[in-house]
Amino acid sequence: MEARYDLKNLLEWYVLCGVDETCGEVCFGLKEPSSDDTKLSARQAITALSQDNIASKKNARELCAKAQNLKELKQLVSDFEGCALKLTAKSTVFGAGNEAAEVMFIGEAPGADEDRIGLPFVGRSGRLLEKMLKTIGLTREDVYITNVVLWRPPGNRTPTDAEVAVCLPFLKRQIELINPKIIVFLGGSAANALLDNTVSISKLRGRWLDYQASSKQIIPAIATFHPAFLLRNSAQKAKSWGDFLRILKKLKEN
Repeated sequence: MEARYDLKNLLEWYVLCGVDETCGEVCFGLKEPSSDDTKLSARQAITALSQDNIASKKNARELCAKAQNLKELKQLVSDFEGCALKLTAKSTVFGAGNEAAEVMFIGEAPGADEDRIGLPFVGRSGRLLEKMLKTIGLTREDVYITNVVLWRPPGNRTPTDAEVAVCLPFLKRQIELINPKIIVFLGGSAANALLDNTVSISKLRGRWLDYQASSKQIIPAIATFHPAFLLRNSAQKAKSWGDFLRILKKLKEN
């Protein structure tokens, strides 16, 4: 029982650090096993961890169903303990902006500035996004901005599939409550999470996509480069400019 408990704690620590693959049969960090029960214990620990993740997703969905507005949903998210990212983050970074927005922007996860302040897109990426909005006559107050994941992953690493899955019900409920006319995916990760695919951003961007809400409603969506990517690759800004012109055109059509 003690070995099983140690394995479970170790596996949970691996997940917290972002480890999602194994390259051997024995977990490092433990003493050499003294019996043939090691593999059985490892399987049981992994099963327990999977069950915890399933339970967290189910709990998140049930909580979302209770939220009748964004204020209630934000409080439920703040009280939620089912995502390990919350253990290492300083803040819960919920969405912000116009609750009746026609355009909703969705990124991947909070960064260091967002974690410190508790608001989405407030660092360099956020300032660039605000400039991009201005070019099509919008301000931060006109739109709603959020992320797939609600807590900053340690070291700004990519969120694991399990972390995305646990946070996804909260994002989908935000979309339902905002009911935007257009969804803009900032980066491929956000698009992949909500469209349930693995298509690269270079292939997704520049064309209109369909997001099906839980109510079966189809919302027009478009993917563009994440502002953080544009800060590192300024030559790609022209493509994003084209995407924002498509957003403006679609708004005028509605």
